[in-house]
Amino acid sequence: MADSGQTASYIKLDEEWGAHNYHPLPVVIAEAEGAWVTDVEGNRYLDFLSGYSALNFGHRHPALIAAAREQMDRLTLTSRAFHNDQFGAFCRELAELTGTEMVLTMNTGAEAVESAIKVARKWAYEVKGVEFNAAEIIVASGNFHGRTTTIVSFSDDPVAHDNYGPFTPGFVTVPYGDLEAIRAAITPNTAAILMEPIQGEAGVIVPPSGFFAGVRQLCDENDVLMIDDEIQAGLARTGHVFALDHEDVRADLYTLGKALGGGIIPISAVVGRADVLGVLKPGQHGSTFGGYPMACAVGRAVVDLLSTGEFQARSAELGRYLHGRLDELVGKGVATVRGRGLWAGVDIDPLAKTGREVSMALRDRGVLCKETHERTLRIAPPLVITKDEIDHAVDALAGALQA
Repeated sequence: MADSGQTASYIKLDEEWGAHNYHPLPVVIAEAEGAWVTDVEGNRYLDFLSGYSALNFGHRHPALIAAAREQMDRLTLTSRAFHNDQFGAFCRELAELTGTEMVLTMNTGAEAVESAIKVARKWAYEVKGVEFNAAEIIVASGNFHGRTTTIVSFSDDPVAHDNYGPFTPGFVTVPYGDLEAIRAAITPNTAAILMEPIQGEAGVIVPPSGFFAGVRQLCDENDVLMIDDEIQAGLARTGHVFALDHEDVRADLYTLGKALGGGIIPISAVVGRADVLGVLKPGQHGSTFGGYPMACAVGRAVVDLLSTGEFQARSAELGRYLHGRLDELVGKGVATVRGRGLWAGVDIDPLAKTGREVSMALRDRGVLCKETHERTLRIAPPLVITKDEIDHAVDALAGALQA
């Protein structure tokens, strides 16, 4: 890839003035359209990461850009001190899309998870009758739900967890996919079970078939809420609105984020049962920007795109093609491939390269991807990608593994 020195100057500026909380690849993106981005040198790259699923509809989808521009010309922010003409319609349309009864709007995925935790605890005390300050939430090993102090309290990833204590109590960790461990962990104080339908940060880990049906049954038997974190996995990424839909299971609460804002602005939500979200009363929880008009207008456009089923169908069909192509690389520098829809975790053979080395070699071949946990590539292309573009990316990956 051509480099006239602009890239280095931008990176130097970032490193001098920006906190070093990320380790980005040395590419400086200046423009984007659909599944492609262009750097400051004029080099084009196929985006094979989609902002960790925030860009499910590609960069600058025309319908989403149009919704944002139209709303910006009329009204951007009111706060929830007043009603606005986008909020109620957004909540209704999102509830109808997801088959839920009520919507709590926030801004970021971590805020959605924090909100679900607060709601579950409040429900436990006021409805279930758990002794005050004794509520527990069961979570899974290998989880990633955000980076707030409370959320990293139950992370077992040292990078996310270490040196941020003292930590918030009230969480019990069990192995992901282990139904018997959940059964043993449930007590009269259990308020909820919070899990990802597919673990993204852990490397796109798919649970055993029937696992979440078993979780649902345990929740029903023990008066426990089931909270499904769809922030990365949801909104058509795996071929359904929810990744949990593959298991034909319904949760009590769902957390949404990332793609809900179309890659334009952050918006998140907790959606679910009205009798659970209804424990919140005025003044007990909120956000200045939660449900603000700009976010709701873009969110309504996202819901409109999903309502046709086109993106769910694309993810299912192209996902099968992607996984078929990736499976060809097993034994040729790839150890295993996991995932569902247009989402894959590709474990690099320990005898080959590190994930970072493969990511760099891919960059040199015009494809942008990123490693997680040293030897896994997390692949999540925009849902607007084509078969030819998938071939381009997988062929580049084959070349990167052999370079």
